[in-house]
Amino acid sequence: MQQAAIKFEPYLQSKQEDLQARILAAKQKLGKRVVILGHHYQHESVYRHADYTGDSLKLSRYAAETDAEFIVFLGVHFMAEVADILSRPEQIAILPDLSAGCSMADMANLAKVERSRRELSKVLDFDATITPVTYINSAADLKAFCGEHGGIVCTSTNAPKILEWAFQQREKVLFFPDQNLGRWSGYKMGIPLEQMPVWDPDLPMGGLSEEQIKQAKILLWKGHCAVHQMFREQNITRFREQYPEGKVISHPECPFEVCLHSDFVGSTEYILKTVNEAEPGTQWLVGTELNLVNRLAEQMQAQNKLVQFMSHVVCECSTMARIDPQHLAWTLENLADGHVVNQIKVPATEAQLAKLTLDRMLAVS
Repeated sequence: MQQAAIKFEPYLQSKQEDLQARILAAKQKLGKRVVILGHHYQHESVYRHADYTGDSLKLSRYAAETDAEFIVFLGVHFMAEVADILSRPEQIAILPDLSAGCSMADMANLAKVERSRRELSKVLDFDATITPVTYINSAADLKAFCGEHGGIVCTSTNAPKILEWAFQQREKVLFFPDQNLGRWSGYKMGIPLEQMPVWDPDLPMGGLSEEQIKQAKILLWKGHCAVHQMFREQNITRFREQYPEGKVISHPECPFEVCLHSDFVGSTEYILKTVNEAEPGTQWLVGTELNLVNRLAEQMQAQNKLVQFMSHVVCECSTMARIDPQHLAWTLENLADGHVVNQIKVPATEAQLAKLTLDRMLAVS
């Protein structure tokens, strides 16, 4: 008779050094049957065990290219969903802690998006007028919604190019869940701010008048990343006073004023590449998640580059941090013992529609 899955609770009492050793041992036992994907925002205690590191889409594409039976995603729920959608049917996507979600993704759920579509349809023909665009940081059912309604997915790297495609399909865009990425991308395309009003799904008609809806080019969903929303223009002002020759680089999930006063704006991959390729001895203020910035700062010391975190407040992604050595050790030891825990499986119809939007994005970008 097969033994029951290993319970998680005892792992809470384990010492960190013991957990690290157990992770290595389980990983070695599993061999090529498992691939571990580590997002840039993960803590070093688990990030060190990743076979591949990067942003969410890059990691999911890696997973689909491997022969691994198990894909263990050190990230959050929507990332594991994308890994499941893009991987082969026989591969199993796993999230070590199912409570590792994304507060931004949670700001737009299917019920609110469907209700918004019905409300907008009172003013104009939604499917003839609006292309829904969802940031990859969203649940699979929202990607499926976009697939069903002629929409598409974007990343922080390709958002402007995706918006160009969207406007070629229809005259307006409903962009969710991150208003900051949508606003910055639209601004870079030359769209006036007044033509990018915020749609608040918790207010009747999004809190907008019929005239505002008709005049809008991009309806920005009222959502944001809790980490990037904390950065402020005053953080940049203070840095420039201290380091007049210093450079500021920010993620496009930051507030508009922060992006506007930055020297460079781009994805996590862009931030890492830009700072890595900069001249030795340069100073950088970086507006993105703390674990990434700390790791980058340590790596750049050898080149005498100063890398500072933009906020004076310690703000790491708290949901990302739920993936800890305890959960990783528990996951891997269960797999080594023949038990699959915390599998992420997107329903077939939903996965098919979501993959349609992802494929559209990859074709466009």
